[in-house]
Amino acid sequence: METLASAFSILAQWNVLIALLIGSIGGVIIGALPGVGAPVAIAILLPATFSFEPIVGLTLLLGIYGSSMYGGAIPAILINTPGTAVNALTTYDGYPMTKRGEGHRALSLAYSASFFGGIFSVLCLIILSPVLALIAPHFGSREIFLAAFLGILLVVLAHRGQTFAAAMLACFGIFLSTVGLEPVKYTKRFTFDQTFLTSGVDLIVVVLGLFAISQALLLLVDKDHTPGEAHVEGSIFTGLKELIGIKRIATVSSSIGVMMGMIPGVGEFTSQFLSYTYARKTSQNPEKFGDGSPEGLVASEAANNAVPGAAMIPLLALGIPGEALTAMMLSVFYVHNVIPGPQLFQTQLDFVMALYIALILLNVFVLIFLLFSTNLLLKIIQIPTRFLGMMILTLSFVGVYSLRNSVTDCALAGGFGVFGLILKRLNLPIVPIILGMVLGSIMEVKLRSAMARVKTPLDFVDRPIAALLFIAILGIIALHIRTLIAEHRNRITPQPVGGDEPTQQG
Repeated sequence: METLASAFSILAQWNVLIALLIGSIGGVIIGALPGVGAPVAIAILLPATFSFEPIVGLTLLLGIYGSSMYGGAIPAILINTPGTAVNALTTYDGYPMTKRGEGHRALSLAYSASFFGGIFSVLCLIILSPVLALIAPHFGSREIFLAAFLGILLVVLAHRGQTFAAAMLACFGIFLSTVGLEPVKYTKRFTFDQTFLTSGVDLIVVVLGLFAISQALLLLVDKDHTPGEAHVEGSIFTGLKELIGIKRIATVSSSIGVMMGMIPGVGEFTSQFLSYTYARKTSQNPEKFGDGSPEGLVASEAANNAVPGAAMIPLLALGIPGEALTAMMLSVFYVHNVIPGPQLFQTQLDFVMALYIALILLNVFVLIFLLFSTNLLLKIIQIPTRFLGMMILTLSFVGVYSLRNSVTDCALAGGFGVFGLILKRLNLPIVPIILGMVLGSIMEVKLRSAMARVKTPLDFVDRPIAALLFIAILGIIALHIRTLIAEHRNRITPQPVGGDEPTQQG
């Protein structure tokens, strides 16, 4: 009880509550603006959070992270334009409901399912994080190295059809983490006698370039347009009651979201499609899916909103981020010398509990805000995309320059922005670069530490957790190779002549 009281006292500070409120409401607005999204907003705000207290900076970022997908559902349902990429599946059933004149019902269901998924994931975070933190003290250098390597492997393999490109980009991220002074003997690596590279390539500069500046350039070079107008009439409270009738779909979808959120590199997209597939296969009316099914809408929104809370589990318990946004949050921890992991639960449990409560409060704030301000949000999102792009570009360079008052950092960020634009035009993933930078530095330090006590290769996996992680790595690689072989055989198998048309391979 004393720890809980201390957690509430941390959150009761006026600056913490204001940061949570701004993050929650701002995240909804940002999510509702097509073409922006949480990664861009967090990348822009990240430099500013370094000057805040850790709880203030983290609650601000958590508010944006946890609420952006609420807002992304609004244009997806009403104008068939997902506010964030992960709301694309929401258009399948949300927009057909709007065309039937049930826009208010669709929004109400989306808000309710999102709230259920968000709270469900926070409860799982509260239950699972301490359990994982109890196991974490058994993680030595070799176990953390293998866990980080497993994370990068899962991120790479999660990009089906782009595995090779994702692997190359992850390796590029690892390479970027090696630039500058190496951590043991402090010798220069890959600096090419350039003094500005001696301190390495700053993660925040890369994040702002790849996410914010590239998105700004994309909005500026594309044709200017303004999202269509829409209006909602009717009560938004009806979905809270309707969700009770399909609680099985909401619960299973949220559970899938939690499981996928805990696995690095999987995230919202996989959880959405798995939950949507489950809902369709177990529904009594599967033919309605894609044509305005309330069950499909609930499955999509409950799953993607369950991911943020679950993604915090490996971050808090092991200090290993699973995707780009938690990697950004990890940098906030490090700047304030707050190291996630088992010691955090032992020495700053009140801080951890304050984060739990903040995640619950942000879902409550967002739901209350959306129930009364949906039509106001629909007016806010009527912003021309090129004007939005110029705003993002300006704020990005201001954020980069504020880091170290360095024009060189701005030039580097601009270069990474152009590189990010090229990747987006080629439909190649950006996330592997960021995770390669974060996990690459962790892997290098832990590998050097582990090798001092390893005499033979088998010594590296002679402990139970290390052995399990090594077996998991081998199993995942073997399963992926098996899948590739099966796909190759399907492609070269000759199709029968005549008769039915050949089935398209997925």
